[in-house]
Amino acid sequence: MTFQPSKQVYSGKIREITLGTGDKAVKIGGKSVYSFHSFEGDVPNPPRIAMEVWDKDPREEWAAAAVAPFGDVLGDPGAWARKCVEDYGAEVIVVQTKSADPNGDNKPAAEVAAAVKKVVDAVDVPVLIWGVANHEKDTEVMRMVAEQCSGRRLGISPVEEGDYKQIGAACLGYKHITVASSPIDVNLAKQLNILLGNLGVSTEDLMIDPTTGGLGYGLEYTYSVMERIMQAALTQEDEKLQQPIVANVANETWKAKESNLSTEDAPELGDAGKRAVLMEAVTAVDLLLAGADLVIMRHPDAVNLVRKYIAKMM
Repeated sequence: MTFQPSKQVYSGKIREITLGTGDKAVKIGGKSVYSFHSFEGDVPNPPRIAMEVWDKDPREEWAAAAVAPFGDVLGDPGAWARKCVEDYGAEVIVVQTKSADPNGDNKPAAEVAAAVKKVVDAVDVPVLIWGVANHEKDTEVMRMVAEQCSGRRLGISPVEEGDYKQIGAACLGYKHITVASSPIDVNLAKQLNILLGNLGVSTEDLMIDPTTGGLGYGLEYTYSVMERIMQAALTQEDEKLQQPIVANVANETWKAKESNLSTEDAPELGDAGKRAVLMEAVTAVDLLLAGADLVIMRHPDAVNLVRKYIAKMM
C-alpha cells in the first residue's frame, strides 16, 4: 500500500508580490500551504534567493572567505551586482546602504542614492534596497532612491514604525514595494502592516521583514515567530499577516564571531571558509522552512547549497 501523508486544510493564502519590472521581474509568495508542502496544496512560486551588494568596499570588515569570490569588484557596486547576476545567477540583488550609517561613514544621502542608482542601472533583475535602521538617515536616502528609480518597482527596507509615514509615502508616490520591518514579534509585525494599510500602501506592494537572527544568535526565536506568522496567515485567516516574508540572512550570519575566526585561531571549529558558508546556508534553509519567501545571501557557495535544496524540495 502506497504511503499517504495526512493533509491539513488551510483557509488562508500568502499574497503574491511582483518585484521588479519587465522580463526579469520575480513573483514572490502566493503559497496556500506551509513552505514546501506542495502535497497539501498550491505552491506556485519557489522561494527566491537574493544576493547582496554593499555600497562601499567591505573588505576591511569581511572575513577572507567572503572576500574571495568578489575581490576584484568589491570597490564598484555596479560591477559587483553584474558579477552576482552573470557569474552566480542571482535572480534578485539587494543593495546594503552601509555607507549611510551615521555611526560609520555617514556619507551624504545624495552620494548613497547615487551608488544605489548605479546598481539599479547596472542589472536587469529586481533590486531591493536595505537601509541602516536610522530613521532620519533612511528617510533621507530612501526618498531620493525612490524618486531617482521611479517605475523600477524596487523593494525599500527597512520601513519601521518610526519612519513608515515618510518612506511609505515615497514608496506610494513612486510605485515601489514597502518592506515592513519590526522587532521579532507577531503582534508588532501585524500592527505595522495595519499602519501602512491606513497610509494607503496596497497589500500588493507590501512584504514583511520580521527581523532575522542567525545560527547560534537567535535563530530559534526568529524561527518560532516567523512560523507563528505563517500559522496566523494560513490557518487563522489573519489577512494582515498574509504577506511574503523576506529574511536578511547574510547580514546576520557573517557578522557572527564564528564566521570570522580563522582556522588558525579556532582549529577546533574546522575550516573557516566551510564553517562560514555552512552557517549562512543552514540559517537560510531554516528560515525558508519557517516561512520566508525571499532570503538575502552573500557567499556563492552558500547560495548554491540553498538553491539545490529549494530545487529538491520543490
